[in-house]
Amino acid sequence: MHHHGYLWAGPKQRFDQEALRRPPYPEPPPPGSRPELVQRYREVAAEFPTSELPPLETAFWLVKPRSLVRGSWGEPKEAALWLGERVEEFAPRFLPEVRRDAVQLGPLLNSVVETLSSGGDVALGFYLERPSYLALALVTCSPNRARPELGCPVGELPT
Repeated sequence: MHHHGYLWAGPKQRFDQEALRRPPYPEPPPPGSRPELVQRYREVAAEFPTSELPPLETAFWLVKPRSLVRGSWGEPKEAALWLGERVEEFAPRFLPEVRRDAVQLGPLLNSVVETLSSGGDVALGFYLERPSYLALALVTCSPNRARPELGCPVGELPT
């Protein structure tokens, strides 16, 4: 088991395009369906696996392009440290300066390590300066507990 890190920061309006953040239905529309329904299905089927947008279900990061993986770790603690570093990096964009010193990452990172150790995934999101959004995710791989049928985008990590 190992873990992959993902980061997306961009316009909130783009993040809100939920149709592009969910995988297409497994079956295409039946013959005779409205042309706009068929066209929308084709669009989502083509764009979902290649889109950099965060998927609604965290495990589906695994079907996204390998280039979106920001890091891979064999140990949950290493993955949690990466997440903590990203939160600290972006904190000036979502926390007022007077509150930044009070942020204690320890409890959050302990929870992340516990979740990853049990095979779970972690997803965090923050509103940045308007109108932007930051999505961070750590996805457990080989296998993923929520979606064991999804393959690893990177392959096995060297031991």
